[in-house]
Amino acid sequence: MTPCTTRFSRLCYGLLFIFALAPLAPALRAQTETKPWPVKIVILATFERGADTGDQPGEFQFWVEREHLDEKLDFPGGVRALRSNADHTVIGMVTGTTLVNAGASVMALGLDPRFDLTHAYWLMNGIAGVNPEVASLGSAAWANYVVSDVAREIDPREAPADWPYGLFAIGALRPNTLPDRPLVATDRIYAYALNAGLADWAFRLTQNIKLQDTPEMQAARAAWQGFPNAQRPPFVLKGDSYASDYFWSGRIMTQYADDWVKLWTHGQGTFVMTEMEDSAVAEALRRLTAMHRADYQRLMVLRTGSDYCMQAPGGTALAAVTAPYPGFIPALESAYAAGSTVIHALLADWPKYADHIPGD
Repeated sequence: MTPCTTRFSRLCYGLLFIFALAPLAPALRAQTETKPWPVKIVILATFERGADTGDQPGEFQFWVEREHLDEKLDFPGGVRALRSNADHTVIGMVTGTTLVNAGASVMALGLDPRFDLTHAYWLMNGIAGVNPEVASLGSAAWANYVVSDVAREIDPREAPADWPYGLFAIGALRPNTLPDRPLVATDRIYAYALNAGLADWAFRLTQNIKLQDTPEMQAARAAWQGFPNAQRPPFVLKGDSYASDYFWSGRIMTQYADDWVKLWTHGQGTFVMTEMEDSAVAEALRRLTAMHRADYQRLMVLRTGSDYCMQAPGGTALAAVTAPYPGFIPALESAYAAGSTVIHALLADWPKYADHIPGD
């Protein structure tokens, strides 16, 4: 084949290739022009009882209805469809309950190519068991720390007689002490420090808002003689979150949770809320940040008390853990009241907060 023939053949093949691609051009152009949504806010709830709107609410429903998250988005990586507002700047997600669901859902959202989450603020909010030594039903706590539940355990009936409970740190030889030897596994994080400046800013913004109170909550508070904070009407405070897949209750377990939070935060943390998701959310966001998919420093954890995490004077731990939640709906209202105040402030001044985290 002569050089001239070769050049002609290449031209023909080039033209054929162009003609073959012509029908695909609109689709390719659309794909090229499509950009991820620049999300400003991600709202995380852990469960919803039924539909997203119009029935008995879980943690998600008030957000969907009141923030007009009207657009449904398929989300195979999660437990439920996502919700978005009209301009796609606010995304709502139900993570699913327990640590395994929450962590997997947040990772799936963070890796979803439809969304640019690099400047998004994440609000983890939901109901929790509240420590009556510190706060009351319906109270809302902004966390500086989320503490995980990875521990050794022996049945307390087989523990030494002077032990307060049968739970203790891996690598330690007794409760309420840090490991005194190197651990075989070094991949565990026991306490996740959140952005303290952001938490302080959120607290200052919400500390004076009035939270819902009800006659049922007032009656429940009356039983807490000797616990002045448990008898207060609902209020906003700073307080930390202990995440565990155990759904526990009782005075002994409350003492353990209080000791555990202090132990792993080196005395800086205060146990206020017990729940089943927050450390998994923090770990997922930590990894997404390392992948340049999110910003861990923009995570806020807000928990509200739906029930006390131990029995009232004269009661039993079994009765406490099996009783209905006297503060269920008010706790949902508190989560929305405090959380939406912060979200609206971020959105109202977005040109500033897009690149500058409040409190920094």
